[in-house]
Amino acid sequence: MSRRPLRRAPRRRAHRRGAGAWLGLILILLLLAAGALAALVLLPGPGRRDAPARTVILNRGQGVLGIGQALQSAGLVRSGLVFAAAAEASGAAGSLKAGEYAFSPHESLLRILDAIRHGRVVRRFVTVPEGLTSADAAAILMRVDVLTGPAPVAPEGALLPETYEVQRGESRADVIARMRQARDALLARLWATRAPNLPYADPEQAVVLASVVEKETALGVERPLVAAVFVNRLRTGMRLDSDPTVIYGLTHGAPLGHGLTRAELDRYTAYNTYRIAGLPPTPIDNPGRAALTAALNPAQSHALYFVANGAGGHAFADTLSDHARNVMRWRQIESSAHGRAPQPTPKSATR
Repeated sequence: MSRRPLRRAPRRRAHRRGAGAWLGLILILLLLAAGALAALVLLPGPGRRDAPARTVILNRGQGVLGIGQALQSAGLVRSGLVFAAAAEASGAAGSLKAGEYAFSPHESLLRILDAIRHGRVVRRFVTVPEGLTSADAAAILMRVDVLTGPAPVAPEGALLPETYEVQRGESRADVIARMRQARDALLARLWATRAPNLPYADPEQAVVLASVVEKETALGVERPLVAAVFVNRLRTGMRLDSDPTVIYGLTHGAPLGHGLTRAELDRYTAYNTYRIAGLPPTPIDNPGRAALTAALNPAQSHALYFVANGAGGHAFADTLSDHARNVMRWRQIESSAHGRAPQPTPKSATR
């Protein structure tokens, strides 16, 4: 009788069953971890719903762990490590952007992560109005506390008055440089499309006249007309006779504080266009876009004179006799407002 060798049960299947169990356990744990991470990402932040927004500054090269820690320190996320894990899991870790951010402490981690990923930083703006001197513009920047360093005073007329976006930590010198570049770019475009036969030797002379136009009227519709008056005067050799130029020569742009006196009108300065022919040596302020446009594309007009009309604008005239009548009407309006008899109109009045 032959004996057959006893067969041992195959161990491979048992090994496979054990490996499968471990893989299943690992998968379950991973799913549980992903679920927990998702819950933490979607939950509101640690602060109350009505708490004010908090600001956090994220620096270049800070890294995802550093960003998470900064957010946690600011009380915006419950865990910086969870933030870092969510950033890695979502693929956003490599595209987080530096800058200044403001979030509600009730904001979910997911929304915070999305904002940083897309660079939705705090937007700050500074406005430099038209007609200010360069010293005034520098003073405005010095009052913006998120900027750094000194504000250099640019040459008069070299800045474009606009509203500029600035970032926390940006230097004031860089903002001034941007304002100068903006003016240069605009002036180049306007010069290339200027009206023919203008009495300017170069673009900077157009800026000088634009700065006078800026001070002479606040009405946008009048700027091309005022520019036309001064262009016509330059063409015919007449003096500009502009009060703002006289004031600039006396105060360098500071308010005079009173109406010009006869003695001040007669005082010689390089900016007194009642005493000098042609343009002043430099601009008297930083003219805006509309004034620059008017100086380079003035209205089609033969007017040589203008005077206030009592309604916030000016009356324009081609001849001295018509201008004298406009001046008389203005004197009557002035006198009525002050309750006195109108003063005689001087025959030499040109404005």
